[in-house]
Amino acid sequence: MGASGSCRSSIKPLCCASLSFVLLLSMIMTTHACPKICHCSDRNGMVVQCTSRNLESIPSNLPKDTVVLLLSSNRIRHVPREAFTDLHRLRELDLSQNAIESVEVGAFQGISDALRTLDLSNNHLSSLPKDTFTKLHARVRLSHNPWHCECSLQEVLRELRLDPETVNEVNCFTSVQEEYVGQPVIQVLDSGINFCNFHHKTTDVAMFVAMFCWFSMVTAYIIYYIKHNQEDARRHMEYLKSLPSTSHISKDFDTASSVF
Repeated sequence: MGASGSCRSSIKPLCCASLSFVLLLSMIMTTHACPKICHCSDRNGMVVQCTSRNLESIPSNLPKDTVVLLLSSNRIRHVPREAFTDLHRLRELDLSQNAIESVEVGAFQGISDALRTLDLSNNHLSSLPKDTFTKLHARVRLSHNPWHCECSLQEVLRELRLDPETVNEVNCFTSVQEEYVGQPVIQVLDSGINFCNFHHKTTDVAMFVAMFCWFSMVTAYIIYYIKHNQEDARRHMEYLKSLPSTSHISKDFDTASSVF
């Protein structure tokens, strides 16, 4: 019994040590695991290379200690909310030369403090939600996208640190004012143009047109109502005129009385 008890007491710490080792190993593998489709290197920090891999979405289970993430030249169309939330050490993110059409608010949540470079150039972006880059301190590249120059884009750019080397390549592909098409957005804004004023004017014009249409409909209804009543009154008068007059009826009544 003594030997058996001694054995059990010695096995328990061994089991705990083994379990701790397994958990530690699991954490290390989770932290450093590299997606099979990508190539990872750990020289001066984890670099995850996923360039030109025909990716249609951002890979899941990226190493949590990733410092550089290269996702350029793929077919990614959408950047969802919290797409990089676990990559707290991420400093460089390259999403250039994809087919990105939309970026959700909160897409860069969790990495906004550490991120230093964000490349969204050569995509299909025409607009972005106002709060897309909230609290982001990174230098951002937005060149060679089909931007629509209007109020929301102006508000987004106001919160950004655009890359100075490519800032003049962020052009108006379309605009609320045709005269600014093809011009660099920053140059247009620096000239004193305020796209938000155009937005308010457009809204005011739309409200005026709607009120005018409503007033026209009410006026047309009133005119129709008056004409309809006039027509009914005319028909009623013609009907009354077509009835035998009272004097004629009285004469016929007197003649009939004298006969009897």
